[in-house]
Amino acid sequence: MPRMLDVSDEVRAEIGDEEADRLLAGPDAPGSYDCTSCRTPGDPESDPTSTVLFVGDETAVLAFAHAGCIPSQVVSVSEEQLQGAVRSITGDSPAPGADGFSGEGPQAVPGGQAVLGITSGLVLIQGDLHPALVVEPTAPIARPGTTGPGDDFLPLLIEQGFVPVTDTAEVPSALPGWSVLLAGGQLHAVLQPGVDGGPQVAWWQAHQALSVTDGWRAAVNKTQRVLIYAAPVGSIGQQPREDLLRDALDKAAINGKLVAASMPLAGTPGA
Repeated sequence: MPRMLDVSDEVRAEIGDEEADRLLAGPDAPGSYDCTSCRTPGDPESDPTSTVLFVGDETAVLAFAHAGCIPSQVVSVSEEQLQGAVRSITGDSPAPGADGFSGEGPQAVPGGQAVLGITSGLVLIQGDLHPALVVEPTAPIARPGTTGPGDDFLPLLIEQGFVPVTDTAEVPSALPGWSVLLAGGQLHAVLQPGVDGGPQVAWWQAHQALSVTDGWRAAVNKTQRVLIYAAPVGSIGQQPREDLLRDALDKAAINGKLVAASMPLAGTPGA
Protein backbone atom coordinates (compact mmCIF):
# COMPACT_ATOMS: atom_id res chain seq x y z
CA MET A 1 0.00 0.00 0.00
CA PRO A 2 1.49 3.37 -0.97
CA ARG A 3 2.17 5.31 2.21
CA MET A 4 4.01 8.29 0.76
CA LEU A 5 1.62 9.44 -1.99
CA ASP A 6 0.29 13.00 -1.86
CA VAL A 7 -2.99 13.89 -3.56
CA SER A 8 -3.49 17.63 -3.12
CA ASP A 9 -6.92 19.14 -2.51
CA GLU A 10 -6.96 20.64 -6.02
CA VAL A 11 -6.13 17.29 -7.63
CA ARG A 12 -8.79 15.57 -5.48
CA ALA A 13 -11.34 18.17 -6.55
CA GLU A 14 -10.63 17.39 -10.20
CA ILE A 15 -10.59 13.59 -10.04
CA GLY A 16 -13.12 13.10 -7.25
CA ASP A 17 -12.87 11.52 -3.79
CA GLU A 18 -13.49 7.98 -5.06
CA GLU A 19 -10.64 8.05 -7.57
CA ALA A 20 -8.35 9.80 -5.07
CA ASP A 21 -9.01 7.06 -2.50
CA ARG A 22 -8.38 4.39 -5.14
CA LEU A 23 -5.03 6.03 -5.86
CA LEU A 24 -4.09 6.13 -2.19
CA ALA A 25 -5.06 2.61 -1.25
CA GLY A 26 -7.06 0.85 -3.92
CA PRO A 27 -6.46 -0.97 -7.20
CA ASP A 28 -5.35 2.24 -8.93
CA ALA A 29 -2.47 2.80 -6.50
CA PRO A 30 0.70 3.37 -8.54
CA GLY A 31 3.71 1.13 -8.39
CA SER A 32 7.10 2.30 -9.55
CA TYR A 33 7.15 5.26 -11.96
CA ASP A 34 9.43 7.60 -13.84
CA CYS A 35 9.21 11.08 -12.30
CA THR A 36 7.39 13.42 -14.68
CA SER A 37 9.92 16.14 -13.85
CA CYS A 38 13.38 14.56 -13.59
CA ARG A 39 12.56 11.27 -15.36
CA THR A 40 14.39 9.17 -12.78
CA PRO A 41 12.64 6.18 -11.12
CA GLY A 42 10.44 6.58 -8.07
CA ASP A 43 8.40 4.32 -5.83
CA PRO A 44 5.61 5.65 -3.57
CA GLU A 45 6.39 2.85 -1.10
CA SER A 46 9.75 4.45 -0.36
CA ASP A 47 9.78 7.90 -2.01
CA PRO A 48 7.52 10.86 -1.12
CA THR A 49 5.46 11.09 -4.31
CA SER A 50 3.20 13.77 -5.80
CA THR A 51 0.23 13.30 -8.08
CA VAL A 52 0.30 15.83 -10.94
CA LEU A 53 -2.80 16.26 -13.10
CA PHE A 54 -2.26 17.86 -16.52
CA VAL A 55 -5.56 19.30 -17.75
CA GLY A 56 -6.03 20.24 -21.41
CA ASP A 57 -8.98 21.57 -23.36
CA GLU A 58 -10.61 18.17 -23.74
CA THR A 59 -8.54 15.61 -21.86
CA ALA A 60 -6.53 15.18 -18.68
CA VAL A 61 -3.49 13.05 -17.82
CA LEU A 62 -2.45 11.98 -14.33
CA ALA A 63 1.28 11.63 -13.74
CA PHE A 64 3.55 11.05 -10.76
CA ALA A 65 6.64 12.90 -9.56
CA HIS A 66 9.06 12.95 -6.67
CA ALA A 67 7.65 15.32 -4.06
CA GLY A 68 11.05 16.99 -3.97
CA CYS A 69 10.81 17.78 -7.70
CA ILE A 70 7.28 19.16 -7.86
CA PRO A 71 4.31 19.27 -5.45
CA SER A 72 0.95 17.65 -6.10
CA GLN A 73 -0.98 20.07 -8.28
CA VAL A 74 -3.20 20.66 -11.29
CA VAL A 75 -1.38 22.12 -14.31
CA SER A 76 -3.57 23.69 -17.00
CA VAL A 77 -2.10 23.36 -20.49
CA SER A 78 -3.33 23.60 -24.06
CA GLU A 79 -4.40 20.39 -25.78
CA GLU A 80 -1.26 20.60 -27.93
CA GLN A 81 0.94 20.89 -24.86
CA LEU A 82 -0.91 18.02 -23.22
CA GLN A 83 -0.26 15.73 -26.16
CA GLY A 84 3.41 16.71 -25.97
CA ALA A 85 3.39 15.88 -22.27
CA VAL A 86 1.86 12.50 -23.01
CA ARG A 87 4.62 11.78 -25.51
CA SER A 88 7.20 12.81 -22.92
CA ILE A 89 5.66 10.74 -20.14
CA THR A 90 5.46 7.66 -22.35
CA GLY A 91 9.00 8.23 -23.61
CA ASP A 92 7.97 8.89 -27.22
CA SER A 93 10.21 11.94 -27.60
CA PRO A 94 13.72 12.56 -28.95
CA ALA A 95 16.61 12.40 -26.51
CA PRO A 96 18.83 15.43 -25.82
CA GLY A 97 22.19 15.78 -27.47
CA ALA A 98 25.23 14.30 -25.82
CA ASP A 99 27.17 17.55 -25.86
CA GLY A 100 25.53 19.02 -22.75
CA PHE A 101 23.75 21.68 -24.78
CA SER A 102 20.20 21.82 -26.13
CA GLY A 103 18.44 24.28 -28.36
CA GLU A 104 15.56 24.61 -30.72
CA GLY A 105 14.76 26.87 -33.61
CA PRO A 106 12.24 29.67 -33.80
CA GLN A 107 8.95 29.07 -32.04
CA ALA A 108 5.71 30.92 -32.68
CA VAL A 109 4.30 32.87 -29.78
CA PRO A 110 0.55 32.17 -29.39
CA GLY A 111 -1.37 34.70 -31.45
CA GLY A 112 1.35 34.97 -34.07
CA GLN A 113 2.71 38.24 -32.62
CA ALA A 114 6.36 37.19 -32.77
CA VAL A 115 8.72 34.34 -33.55
CA LEU A 116 11.16 33.34 -30.82
CA GLY A 117 14.15 31.07 -30.68
CA ILE A 118 15.00 29.40 -27.36
CA THR A 119 18.14 27.67 -26.10
CA SER A 120 18.70 25.80 -22.86
CA GLY A 121 22.02 25.69 -21.07
CA LEU A 122 23.78 25.86 -17.74
CA VAL A 123 25.12 29.18 -16.44
CA LEU A 124 27.83 29.28 -13.78
CA ILE A 125 27.13 31.96 -11.16
CA GLN A 126 29.16 32.26 -7.96
CA GLY A 127 30.38 28.68 -8.25
CA ASP A 128 26.94 27.12 -8.79
CA LEU A 129 25.42 25.85 -12.03
CA HIS A 130 22.00 27.33 -12.79
CA PRO A 131 19.57 26.02 -15.44
CA ALA A 132 18.88 28.77 -17.95
CA LEU A 133 16.83 29.49 -21.05
CA VAL A 134 17.95 32.11 -23.54
CA VAL A 135 15.22 33.69 -25.68
CA GLU A 136 15.93 35.68 -28.84
CA PRO A 137 13.48 36.67 -31.59
CA THR A 138 14.38 36.25 -35.25
CA ALA A 139 13.23 39.76 -36.14
CA PRO A 140 12.57 43.08 -34.38
CA ILE A 141 9.49 43.02 -32.16
CA ALA A 142 7.02 45.87 -32.59
CA ARG A 143 4.78 47.01 -29.78
CA PRO A 144 1.21 45.71 -30.27
CA GLY A 145 -0.77 48.16 -32.35
CA THR A 146 2.30 49.62 -34.07
CA THR A 147 4.24 48.68 -37.18
CA GLY A 148 7.80 49.58 -36.18
CA PRO A 149 10.49 50.00 -37.42
CA GLY A 150 11.79 50.10 -33.84
CA ASP A 151 12.47 47.03 -31.70
CA ASP A 152 10.41 47.06 -28.48
CA PHE A 153 11.25 43.51 -27.33
CA LEU A 154 13.26 44.55 -24.26
CA PRO A 155 11.03 47.48 -23.23
CA LEU A 156 7.98 45.20 -23.39
CA LEU A 157 9.71 42.62 -21.19
CA ILE A 158 10.87 45.27 -18.73
CA GLU A 159 7.26 46.41 -18.43
CA GLN A 160 6.40 42.81 -17.54
CA GLY A 161 8.97 42.78 -14.75
CA PHE A 162 12.17 41.54 -16.39
CA VAL A 163 15.24 43.40 -15.18
CA PRO A 164 18.12 44.75 -17.32
CA VAL A 165 21.30 42.73 -16.81
CA THR A 166 24.56 44.57 -16.36
CA ASP A 167 26.45 41.73 -14.66
CA THR A 168 25.83 38.06 -15.54
CA ALA A 169 27.66 37.04 -12.35
CA GLU A 170 24.48 37.79 -10.35
CA VAL A 171 21.35 35.65 -10.17
CA PRO A 172 18.39 37.52 -11.73
CA SER A 173 15.54 38.47 -9.41
CA ALA A 174 12.34 36.43 -9.23
CA LEU A 175 9.43 37.39 -11.48
CA PRO A 176 6.10 36.81 -9.68
CA GLY A 177 3.35 35.07 -11.62
CA TRP A 178 5.66 33.56 -14.24
CA SER A 179 6.82 29.93 -14.31
CA VAL A 180 8.36 27.27 -16.52
CA LEU A 181 6.40 24.15 -17.44
CA LEU A 182 8.62 21.07 -17.27
CA ALA A 183 6.88 17.74 -17.86
CA GLY A 184 8.34 14.36 -18.57
CA GLY A 185 11.77 15.87 -18.04
CA GLN A 186 11.27 18.16 -21.07
CA LEU A 187 10.39 21.81 -21.58
CA HIS A 188 6.91 22.63 -22.77
CA ALA A 189 6.27 26.31 -22.07
CA VAL A 190 7.12 29.53 -20.28
CA LEU A 191 3.92 30.70 -18.59
CA GLN A 192 2.93 34.28 -17.74
CA PRO A 193 0.10 35.64 -15.57
CA GLY A 194 -3.39 35.50 -17.04
CA VAL A 195 -5.59 38.53 -17.58
CA ASP A 196 -7.32 39.92 -14.48
CA GLY A 197 -5.94 37.23 -12.20
CA GLY A 198 -6.97 34.37 -14.50
CA PRO A 199 -5.00 31.16 -15.08
CA GLN A 200 -1.49 31.39 -16.46
CA VAL A 201 -1.15 31.47 -20.24
CA ALA A 202 1.77 30.52 -22.47
CA TRP A 203 4.20 33.32 -23.29
CA TRP A 204 6.32 30.80 -25.20
CA GLN A 205 5.38 27.22 -25.94
CA ALA A 206 7.16 24.45 -27.79
CA HIS A 207 5.66 22.94 -30.91
CA GLN A 208 7.45 19.79 -29.81
CA ALA A 209 8.73 19.31 -26.28
CA LEU A 210 12.30 20.62 -25.96
CA SER A 211 14.73 18.01 -24.70
CA VAL A 212 17.26 19.06 -22.07
CA THR A 213 20.36 17.34 -20.80
CA ASP A 214 20.65 15.26 -17.65
CA GLY A 215 22.85 18.00 -16.19
CA TRP A 216 20.19 20.65 -16.85
CA ARG A 217 17.49 18.51 -15.21
CA ALA A 218 19.75 17.83 -12.22
CA ALA A 219 20.39 21.55 -11.82
CA VAL A 220 16.70 22.51 -12.00
CA ASN A 221 15.79 19.79 -9.50
CA LYS A 222 18.34 21.31 -7.15
CA THR A 223 17.41 24.97 -7.58
CA GLN A 224 13.69 24.56 -8.43
CA ARG A 225 14.13 27.71 -10.55
CA VAL A 226 15.03 28.53 -14.13
CA LEU A 227 16.88 31.66 -15.21
CA ILE A 228 15.36 33.30 -18.30
CA TYR A 229 17.58 35.59 -20.36
CA ALA A 230 16.18 37.57 -23.30
CA ALA A 231 17.93 39.68 -25.92
CA PRO A 232 16.94 41.45 -29.18
CA VAL A 233 17.47 39.82 -32.55
CA GLY A 234 21.13 39.45 -33.49
CA SER A 235 22.44 39.78 -29.92
CA ILE A 236 23.11 36.13 -29.03
CA GLY A 237 22.80 33.90 -32.09
CA GLN A 238 22.84 30.09 -32.21
CA GLN A 239 25.96 29.30 -30.19
CA PRO A 240 27.23 25.70 -30.47
CA ARG A 241 28.65 25.47 -26.93
CA GLU A 242 27.71 26.72 -23.48
CA ASP A 243 30.97 28.66 -23.05
CA LEU A 244 30.25 30.55 -26.27
CA LEU A 245 26.67 31.13 -25.13
CA ARG A 246 27.97 32.64 -21.88
CA ASP A 247 30.36 34.88 -23.83
CA ALA A 248 27.44 36.09 -25.96
CA LEU A 249 25.37 36.79 -22.83
CA ASP A 250 28.25 38.76 -21.31
CA LYS A 251 28.62 40.82 -24.49
CA ALA A 252 24.88 41.52 -24.67
CA ALA A 253 24.89 42.64 -21.03
CA ILE A 254 27.80 44.99 -21.61
CA ASN A 255 25.96 46.48 -24.59
CA GLY A 256 22.77 46.97 -22.60
CA LYS A 257 20.88 44.39 -24.68
CA LEU A 258 20.00 41.76 -22.06
CA VAL A 259 17.16 41.36 -19.57
CA ALA A 260 16.53 38.46 -17.23
CA ALA A 261 14.36 36.97 -14.52
CA SER A 262 14.23 33.80 -12.49
CA MET A 263 11.04 31.78 -12.20
CA PRO A 264 9.92 28.54 -10.58
CA LEU A 265 8.62 25.39 -12.16
CA ALA A 266 4.91 25.64 -13.01
CA GLY A 267 2.74 25.35 -9.94
CA THR A 268 5.48 25.59 -7.34
CA PRO A 269 5.22 28.27 -4.62
CA GLY A 270 5.54 31.70 -6.14
CA ALA A 271 4.18 30.64 -9.49
